[in-house]
Amino acid sequence: MVTENRATGTTDFDWRTFLLRWSGEWADALPDDEVRDADDEAARRSRWLGFPPASEERIAAMEERLGRRMPPSYRSFLRVTDGWRHAGGFVWLLAGTADARWHDNASGLADLYEEYLEEDAEPEERREAGVWRRGLQLDVESDATYVLLDPEDVDEDGEWAVWTWASWRADAPERHRDFRAFMEAMFREFHSLRAHRTDGGPEFVNATTRELDARVEEARRDALRGDWETALKKLDEAKGYGRPRAAGLGDQIRRMLGLTYMVYFPGLVTDPRYASELLPPLVAAHAGRSHDDSVLTYHLRGADEALMSRARATLDQVRAGTYRYTAPGPFGEAVDRARELARRGDTDQAWRALIDALPLWQPLGPDHIAPLGWLADPLLGPLLTPERSRELLSTPRGGESGEAPSRAPDLDPPGLDWLADPDRGTGRRGYRFVLVEEVAPEDLPGRLGDGDAQDAGLGKPVTVSEARHQQLRGTGGVWSSSSSDQPVMAVGRAGAGWSFAFDGDPDPFTPERFVSPAAAAAAATRAVVVWADLSGRRDEPFFHLSVARDGVEEYAFTYAEGELRRTGDVPPALDPDRFLAGPAAVAEAERPLLRAVAEHFGVRLPRHALLNGRLPTVVSRSWTRPPEDGEALFVWTRVG
Repeated sequence: MVTENRATGTTDFDWRTFLLRWSGEWADALPDDEVRDADDEAARRSRWLGFPPASEERIAAMEERLGRRMPPSYRSFLRVTDGWRHAGGFVWLLAGTADARWHDNASGLADLYEEYLEEDAEPEERREAGVWRRGLQLDVESDATYVLLDPEDVDEDGEWAVWTWASWRADAPERHRDFRAFMEAMFREFHSLRAHRTDGGPEFVNATTRELDARVEEARRDALRGDWETALKKLDEAKGYGRPRAAGLGDQIRRMLGLTYMVYFPGLVTDPRYASELLPPLVAAHAGRSHDDSVLTYHLRGADEALMSRARATLDQVRAGTYRYTAPGPFGEAVDRARELARRGDTDQAWRALIDALPLWQPLGPDHIAPLGWLADPLLGPLLTPERSRELLSTPRGGESGEAPSRAPDLDPPGLDWLADPDRGTGRRGYRFVLVEEVAPEDLPGRLGDGDAQDAGLGKPVTVSEARHQQLRGTGGVWSSSSSDQPVMAVGRAGAGWSFAFDGDPDPFTPERFVSPAAAAAAATRAVVVWADLSGRRDEPFFHLSVARDGVEEYAFTYAEGELRRTGDVPPALDPDRFLAGPAAVAEAERPLLRAVAEHFGVRLPRHALLNGRLPTVVSRSWTRPPEDGEALFVWTRVG
């Protein structure tokens, strides 16, 4: 519908071909009960929604009457038809040369929009509000819908923007860049409304629907080959016309990109073939933003009772953090490996396990283009980042071949340096952790726990913030120097041969009553304890390191309240005099100290798992001894 103007070298829109197609498809799809009048019946018989062309004399007379030359796309439209019937679903007659008129606030909308303008409103806002006074009205008969050409919103080609407003739509008017864009949008609206009809009428199949459905199928294969950007463009175009597969396929790409707003997998999520993949991410997105489950029910309308029961069960699992994603075949085996790696904090390796197995993944049916169910898994979902989402979507899968994408960068830096970053995000009062050598994370409760905690095993995976809230619930939300300090600590792997327990938001430090858990954790092995805040997050910076072997503390040092105390033979690599020699050095000591600990013991802590993921927990024995006779007691109540 676009032709080359050989005389000028410009590209002109072929209005006649476009409008003839529109008219024919409208006529074929019009049921008898929607024929409004004799004009509709005549248009259906003639297969033409337009009128005779407007002559140059009529166009010139119109422009003289209105005092303005019309924009190019509207002028070229008039030379094909002097007006138009059924522009979309809600404008029954569009103006030609005789009926176009200045709106001059006939709707009263200028008063409405000007009333809500702030004194410091931007010029663009004032211009948009003023269109209802200066605009050229094109709607002649409509369903409470206004269509205005804006003579002050003009582009470099002399085209005027078109503004539309309907009382039953959103409050904000909709802008189209020019008259041609408006008419193309109305053609899409006609198609979308007809495609979604469920009350019978002629079958809606025509040249446009066949072309679009073929592009949807092309897009599906594009997506499986890894060309998701091309696929999404094709799918969004077809979605605008209401093609039934386009939205469900496109939503799979959008959800993998991290989008949840207006992503509902329509037409697919209620299909039992795809429920295992599409239902969990839909439910997870709902659980994260709403407690009104009728909203979820609405988006699952049409589902049978078995699927609704499955949706309710999945919602309960997601909210409880117990949902577990599974998949068939080799990809499912990789999912299981990835979950175990993520449980231990090895999120980079977990991601590699998933992405390396992705070429072996097979869709559940012809409308499935990516594995999505794992996004709702509390351990696997946090693996996704924007870079990783693009890597996954760019990876050929489902039996299709294509170019391998570039690898998304790993997220965990080596060592412990990242704990000194100002925006590390784990808490406000420093951090503390225990490292235990040659001991699995599952065995830490027996070494760090006290009483029942020793036999309770690891707690379910939670975020660091949830672990802190769990601790506060256990103490009634109160910090007290008279109560035991038993943190709920995240647990995982700390590099080759080491496990860790980490608390990212400790209670206030009390040096005189502190008891290191290193010795208790070091039975028949070695354990390291660090408790630090040297970055000014507290009034008084402090740092503690203690190392124990075979149940006995070998050495330790503590910097607190401006003093350095040590016991045992501290190795030269960790000698605190190298890092804490004077107030000026203390302020810069945190990163070098952490680097020295990491290098000396060959350890690391997983940044992504601690900041963004979920890890099992252990309730540690107290890090604070009971108060002795004569010691003052203080109680802090946490607010918020």
